[in-house]
Parts: sequence; structure tokens; C-alpha cells
Amino acid sequence: MVLAVTVISVGVTPGPAPQAPPKAPRQATRLAVLGDSTAVGLGDPLPNRGGWRGVGPLVATALGVTDDGYLNPSFTGARMACVRTDQLPAAIAHQPDVALVIVGMNDTLRPDFNPDTVAADLTAIVRELTAIGTTVLPVRFHDHSKVFRLPPSLKRALSTRVAELNEAIDRVVETERISCLNLDTLPGAYDLTVWSVDRLHPSELGHRLLAQGFTDLAATAGFAVPEPVSLTCSGGVEPSAAGHFGWLVAKGVPWLWRRGREFLPYAAVIMWRSFRERVG
Repeated sequence: MVLAVTVISVGVTPGPAPQAPPKAPRQATRLAVLGDSTAVGLGDPLPNRGGWRGVGPLVATALGVTDDGYLNPSFTGARMACVRTDQLPAAIAHQPDVALVIVGMNDTLRPDFNPDTVAADLTAIVRELTAIGTTVLPVRFHDHSKVFRLPPSLKRALSTRVAELNEAIDRVVETERISCLNLDTLPGAYDLTVWSVDRLHPSELGHRLLAQGFTDLAATAGFAVPEPVSLTCSGGVEPSAAGHFGWLVAKGVPWLWRRGREFLPYAAVIMWRSFRERVG
């Protein structure tokens, strides 16, 4: 006869299942910055030698990316389609570990603005970069009318356009399952010290806030941040009052005139709708 013996351990609690050790942060060696004038660095002028610094070099320094690993083909006035057709090929050839995509506001000011087209272009940008292993970090935008003074009708028109732009970006971010820097919730985004004299581009502090936000996302994605971004302004140059005035006369007013003429027809539609809602 064979006896079946059941052994019962009393008072013994099984230990936790062994866990794999956390992965060490990955070192980024290549960074690409794509986009418009904010990506170029406007608002954060360099002393002595001229030119712009901005968010790109700040992120590169934070991630430990050297000059050889840094690429910035961005240019002023760029739209989402420009990034896809003119800047993306260079980024693909560069094969970056991380790519920042800072673009969209120029689209909102043009008469042919179409959020579906913007979404399609951004989707193509994200998919082509992620296909080569790049972590893509786009932005969604703040309400620019809160820092850029406009008449009420134009303010409503711009806010509506930005909301449509953000909805398009949100669709892509959700579908492609990527991270996105939300400028609307970025701490200090609506403080005037974060903006340069034109109220269109970040100041040095603003670029530092952007860089800090991007590096936080990169760290969450598993990248090392050996030199975190400081919010202490240094190394740039504060434009003088004469410089402010000169920029407004030479660049700011002509830009507003060009973009204003294109944007006014859309603003007129918003004004008419608002009027009908009030009297209807």
C-alpha cells in the first residue's frame, strides 16, 4: 500500500518574486531639433558672436550630446509640412536618439490652415523617425493670446486656431503613443519673463523651461540626463531697449503686417459668428 502524504507548511509566507534589476539610463549620442523660429533659438541671443542659442543646445548639453551629434535644420517661418519635406530627410540621415519637434504656430496664422493636414504631416514625421529607433518629442501649444496682446476678436480667433492645432497634435500623440511637452501646463508659461520682447518667442528663461521640460520627458523615456538644465539665466545676452525697438521696427511690425493680412479673413469670420450668437 502506498500512502499519499501531503505536507502543509504552517506560518511560512512565500517571499516576493524576484524582480529584474532596473535598466541603467541610456546615453543619448545624437539629437535632432526640428521646427520653426523657436527651434532656431530666437529670443535667446548669444553674446559677442551673435546668433541664437535656445532650447536645442540646452537639451544637447543636458543629455551629454556633443557638437558632432547635434543637428538643427530648423528655420524661421517653418510649418508642419516644411518639417516633413525639408527637415525630416536630414534628421533621418542623422539617425538621432532623440528628436524635438517644435512647430505648428505658423500654420495657425495662414489662410489654408487645416488641422487634418497638420495631423497627417506630424504622423508621417513621427512614424519615419520612430521606425529608425528615435524617441520623438513634439509640443502642444499654450494659448498664445494670453501673452500676445490682441483685440478681443483677434484673440478669440487665435485661441480657436490654437485649440484646433492642439486637437490635431493630441490625436497623433494618442495614436502613436508618444510623449508630448504640453506648453499650456508648463510651469511659468504665462509669466512675461518667459517671453522675449516680441511676445512670440521665448526669452532665455523660456528656452530653459522648454529644455527642462524636454529633458524630463527624455529621462522618463529612459535617457540619462548627466547635466540637468538650470533655470538660472547665464551665458546669453539681454537685449537693450534700443535693441527691442530696432527688432520691432525691422522685424516685428513687418511680420505682423504680413501674417495679419493672411489671418484677418479668418478673424472676420469669428467676429461675425460671435455677433450672430449675441443677437440670435
